[in-house]
Amino acid sequence: MSESFDRPTRHPGAALHEPTLDTWQDPEHNQWAFAHLTEVVPTATISRIPPVHAVTSRLGGLDRRITDLRAQLEATHTDAFLVLRGNSVIAEYARAGFSTDSPHLLMSVSKSLCSTVAGALIDAHLLDPTAPITRYVPELKGSVYDGPTVQQLLDMEISVNYSEKYTDPASEVQTHDRAAGWRTRRDGDPATNAEFLTTLRGRGAAGEFQYCSAHTDVLAWIIEHVSGLRYPEALSTYVWSKLDADHDASITVDATGFGYANAGVSCTARDLARVGRMILDGGMAPGGRVVSTGWVDTLFRGGSRAAMTYDGWLTAFATGSYTRHWWCTGNARGNISAIGIHGQHLWLDPPTDTVIVKLSSWPQPDEASDHAAQTRLLIEVCAALDTAERTRSE
Repeated sequence: MSESFDRPTRHPGAALHEPTLDTWQDPEHNQWAFAHLTEVVPTATISRIPPVHAVTSRLGGLDRRITDLRAQLEATHTDAFLVLRGNSVIAEYARAGFSTDSPHLLMSVSKSLCSTVAGALIDAHLLDPTAPITRYVPELKGSVYDGPTVQQLLDMEISVNYSEKYTDPASEVQTHDRAAGWRTRRDGDPATNAEFLTTLRGRGAAGEFQYCSAHTDVLAWIIEHVSGLRYPEALSTYVWSKLDADHDASITVDATGFGYANAGVSCTARDLARVGRMILDGGMAPGGRVVSTGWVDTLFRGGSRAAMTYDGWLTAFATGSYTRHWWCTGNARGNISAIGIHGQHLWLDPPTDTVIVKLSSWPQPDEASDHAAQTRLLIEVCAALDTAERTRSE
């Protein structure tokens, strides 16, 4: 079924599923495969940076303003923590064996990167957010995505039969993982991510928020159709290449090379902070404009409060919302965040012009108590930054 999907192939002349483990060394594929082996064979990094055996803890005075800051970082299973104020790193922490320059899986922070690519295409008038999804991906006709618009996809206001219970083997999110190559496939599973997306059903556009990881991969599929690039190439072209990043990012791919846009990006804490810096700078990066100021302004204004009915978010932020794959607190500070399970956060604080990155490895993916503890810590850091600013001005 997936052979008929109109998606960019891994290299010109290749079939959608090629090369495979059995064909990557063949003459028609080896020129590409020898330069992209990580997409075909599991690989390990031989780092140019020696292993870090001690904890990194340069907290820039935050530890004097926040009670037991290091203990809180340890208790919330922090792998890396970085505070970027303006263009200066004012605090950083990393557990033993890790650093803020080590790559880390972003989980659903990846979603906000995908929406940023879409924003760039919308700003360039290559993608119409009011258009139906199937204008760009006709392969989705007959699915739950037949009818809703690109904007409803961006805001996750599509009712779909999709369980996001990460630890439930019967959930759609685990089937999605298997189709994308994150888990061992079972008999009857879709062969690819794209094929999985065509199987989804539901009521469609409902005007009510429903968090669904599949929506991001549909957005990535739209991006491929509009840009003519594979999703990893589009993310590089429209975002990563403009950030003046220290390192390449990476993304997991399925059997056809389709990037797992909703969760599969890995990068360093320092480079992720550059994404936040670009948003706080109104969409401008060192390498040029990524998205328009209008796109960024919409993020900080927030999405539809009427559509936000998710108790998990409203418990923390009573006037919170969600738009363009970003979580909007609606609080007095105007904080917005990109969030991933197991404790990933890209948190923006406009009043102090600060980006906070926290990369973690919570034992459980989505415990309410873990979210509450992490949110309290992020708010506490913002308050400490306020105190530091007042001290400097006095």
